[in-house]
Parts: sequence; C-alpha cells; structure tokens
Amino acid sequence: MSTQELLEPLKSIAREAGEAIMRVYETGMTQVEIKKDDSPLTRADRESNSIICSRLEDLPVHYPIFSEESNILPYDERRPYQTCWLVDPLDGTKEFISRNGEFTVNIALIEDGNPILGVIYVPLTRELYYATKGEGAFWEKDGSSGAMHVTEFSMQDNGLKVVCSRSHLDPDTRAFIDRLHHPECVSRGSALKFIMIAAGEAQLYPRLAPTMEWDIAAGQCIVEEAGGFVVDFHTGIPLRYNKESLLNPSFLAGGRIA
Repeated sequence: MSTQELLEPLKSIAREAGEAIMRVYETGMTQVEIKKDDSPLTRADRESNSIICSRLEDLPVHYPIFSEESNILPYDERRPYQTCWLVDPLDGTKEFISRNGEFTVNIALIEDGNPILGVIYVPLTRELYYATKGEGAFWEKDGSSGAMHVTEFSMQDNGLKVVCSRSHLDPDTRAFIDRLHHPECVSRGSALKFIMIAAGEAQLYPRLAPTMEWDIAAGQCIVEEAGGFVVDFHTGIPLRYNKESLLNPSFLAGGRIA
C-alpha cells in the first residue's frame, strides 16, 4: 500500500483511539500508575494503545510497531527494519490527568529513518492533522478541511511567537528564548506545539529537554510538509528515527526562515 492508501485507515484508527480516550476522560476518574521512568500511565493510555496496535496489525501491510506503551525490541533486532510505525497512544498524559484538554494521539510511519506519514488527532476537539511525504499537510474538523502552511520569518524579527511545553520548560530552553527579540511565549501540551508551527500560529518551538521518538515523529512529518523544519538543535540536521537510542536529541522546530 502507498502512503496515500494508508492514510484513510490511519485517520480512522486515530479517531477510534481518541474516542476510547474520551470515554475514560469523561468519567472524571483517572487512576494513575507510575512507570519505571517516573512518567504517568492511565487506562486511557492502555486502551488507546491496544486499539492502535490491533488496527495496525489488521492492515494489509505489516510493519513493526514501536509504541510508548509496548515493549521495544533491542536495537540489534530492530536495526534492519527499514519501515516501522511509531506510536504515542496518548501524548500529553500529564495534560490528560490535569484535564486541560491538551493531549493527542500520534501515529507516524518511518521509512529509512525518515517520517513519511504522520497523523495527529486531538480527542477533545475532534481535530485531525495529517501529512504524507511530498503531498502537503492538512487539517480536518466537522466535515471541513484545508491545507496547512507555516509562516516565513527571520530570527532577528521582533515579537516572534515561541511555543513551549506546558510541563517541561527547562532552563536551557528559557535561555534560548531570552536571546530572541521580545518574543511572545505560548504554552501548549503534547504535539499541539507542532500543530501551531504547521498552522502558522507560531514561528519557533525549541525543545532542549528529553523527548522520545514517538513523541515527535508525526509532528515532524506535518511541520515539514507544511513548509517548516524540525532539526537537531546543535547540528541543524533533520531528526531521524529508529536510532540505537530512541531518545531524541535537543531539537528546534520552526516555520520558513527568510
């Protein structure tokens, strides 16, 4: 199947997972477990993960699935995989627990280390964002749809809008922001930060605190197809996936630099 042929079933999978998340959310009773890495886990994470993995396995083409909530193969075993899925079944679990609505479902298809298809679904608002390599980035909501485009800017511009993590604003990121000219900072949870860049609602998203591959792969695909970039903060090289360490380097996402 081509990426375009995979897109429609992938959108349906993301929506189905989002519905499961909202059923838990609407009960108002969120039981939280703490994982080995001290991050939180809820029933919504587990149910969304079960739906996504099951539906991906039912597709006519079968690729390995690397999910935040599943066991990850050792690098020696997954290194030969040229194509794989990266899944974050509930990105923004802290936002889910705090009930601010800023959580997403993220699914990306990786080929030769690059994201070639990305879907981000916002369960609370039922907004869907997606992109396939070479075909542009788009949004859908309530039967309407449209293309997404980043804004053009210069790093010397006054008043650049910088989107930051609501839960992870570290001192190094703060120092980067302070070097800009009168920036306007906006906090967002989960992959919504990438959506703001792709939609032209912000110009920069610096992230120097730790993230995992499944957190950002779908967002990178959408931002790039909207005309922007997601690069290693220190080298300027686009991020790659299915690395030996699934931990991302510090990165900078943004629109189109003039």
